[in-house]
Amino acid sequence: MAGGAGTRLWPVSRDSMPKQFITLLDDGLSTFQATLLRVAGAPFGKPIVITNHEFRFVAAEQMQAVGVAGEIVLEPERRDSAAAVAVGALLARGQSRDAVAVALAADHVIMDAARFRADCLTAAELAAGGLIMTLGIVPTAPSTAYGYIEAGESLDRPGASRLARFVEKPDVETAQGYLDRGFLWNSGNFVFSAATMIEELTQFSPEVLAGAGAALDAAKADLDFLRLDPTAFAAVTRISIDYAVMEKTRKAGVLAAGFDWSDIGSWDSIHEVIDKDNRGNVIHGSVVAMDSANSLLRSDDMLVTAIGLRDMVVVATRDAVLVAARSEAAKVKTLVEQMKKEGRPEATEHLRMYRPWGWYQRIDLGARFQVKHIMVKPGGKLSLQKHFHRSEHWIVVRGTAEVTLDGTVSHIHENESIYLPIGCTHRLANPGRIELELIEVQVGSYTGEDDIVRLEDVYARA
Repeated sequence: MAGGAGTRLWPVSRDSMPKQFITLLDDGLSTFQATLLRVAGAPFGKPIVITNHEFRFVAAEQMQAVGVAGEIVLEPERRDSAAAVAVGALLARGQSRDAVAVALAADHVIMDAARFRADCLTAAELAAGGLIMTLGIVPTAPSTAYGYIEAGESLDRPGASRLARFVEKPDVETAQGYLDRGFLWNSGNFVFSAATMIEELTQFSPEVLAGAGAALDAAKADLDFLRLDPTAFAAVTRISIDYAVMEKTRKAGVLAAGFDWSDIGSWDSIHEVIDKDNRGNVIHGSVVAMDSANSLLRSDDMLVTAIGLRDMVVVATRDAVLVAARSEAAKVKTLVEQMKKEGRPEATEHLRMYRPWGWYQRIDLGARFQVKHIMVKPGGKLSLQKHFHRSEHWIVVRGTAEVTLDGTVSHIHENESIYLPIGCTHRLANPGRIELELIEVQVGSYTGEDDIVRLEDVYARA
């Protein structure tokens, strides 16, 4: 399940590129890629990736980068985890009537992949017998950030029990009481027979299953993706799988997992899982710190300096800076919602916007102009398009650009430029073997992204 927005890790994670696709740890992988690699190869089958349609090319590229092939299913809009689990269960059962599936969030951190796989196999043995197994986590502290699970009657596997009940995120005193009584954290990851999950959805959330089934029945292939029908999917109730099934079913079990786990749901949780210096600081990027301790200091662009910080979070990108007490880091989501209400584009959009052909990044913006840095991957090709309100200049700084201008094709090399007048039909492509980089200068009465009329597009966006 890889369709979430991850706003608690703003400003690095935003709607335009959420946390599951960003490198947050020191392993050079996104959590999506790390999740894929944990389930790559026998006994697991090819993964079914369910993500938002806006992230389809990013998901495909990241899967290709780590050598994992699978099916990518596109949600037209976010409908929470019950819809995703229903779609996944239906697809898994379509592959095999006896399929056992593991439903995983793409944005979690798990340190011990071997133990994770072993726990999945243990849970799968119980799931094959008709249980829906939750992977519970042994708490390390009385956290108020997670829901808790009370285990019931023991099952015939070490650490496995019937699930007595779920409880919501508690206050600190209640959480300590849960720890004293042996409760587990709810990881939100499940192992189940596809047939059992479908039976329980039929009983407890038939409208979710019916909507997911209708969206699948009317789904259409789009390049290498399976696009769920938007009308049918929009009618699916927006509800989590916990509320839809797990809190109602009598077939729920829990396995106390043996691996370290974090849902990296806040900058404070990022601080907990990353290696620290001898003063307890997590420092990433261009940062100089003096007399600071137990803080997370991250810069993805500019120089950040700090003096005398204690238990703080400072995260800087090119267009936004977050400063927060670590104890208040969970409130970032509320802050982002406030910025959305104020109409601040920084709440949802990065300066660098990724596209299937590469990316663009705004350098400057004025009343009648905009300047962008554009990168086109080898073989990448923008849509054949035109604009009604702006002209453009393209100056190549690296590589070779293949430019189609009103039907005429030319090649523009480094330190050469071309002018595209208002209303002309044009296309940019990279025919070379290295990345194409250019500077685009837009001039006109309106330079918004919606002043693009796509006539043809190899990525099916026209």
